[in-house]
Amino acid sequence: MRRYDDPVDVRKGMVTGAGGARLEAPEQFVWRGRLWKVCDVVGHWVETGPWWRTAEADPAEAGAAAGGPGAEAGAAATGAPLDLLAEREVWRVEAARGRTLASTTGRGVFDLVFDWADGTWQLVRCAD
Repeated sequence: MRRYDDPVDVRKGMVTGAGGARLEAPEQFVWRGRLWKVCDVVGHWVETGPWWRTAEADPAEAGAAAGGPGAEAGAAATGAPLDLLAEREVWRVEAARGRTLASTTGRGVFDLVFDWADGTWQLVRCAD
């Protein structure tokens, strides 16, 4: 899968999920000016904040955040506080280009992420 960090416009609706169940999920999205229609929801999960980057989890990271020994070691070096309660909802979907699902060409599997903190959608991974 290729990684991206692209904003997308998502429209939710009733979509067929695993086992044929109907659920409210991303139904269509626009990515890079193209419309994609969701054929199937492959997976759905929630990711939490990076708890492993806290001072309690790794004292070396705490030193890095303070500019002490190990300051070159990673993301905590910025000293920015981490929101451990931040959640992202991830939808792995199979989607087809355009308004119809009839074509088997122009399909791909996409990870669409909804960030609860700022209410935005992003496309983070794609296998097409």
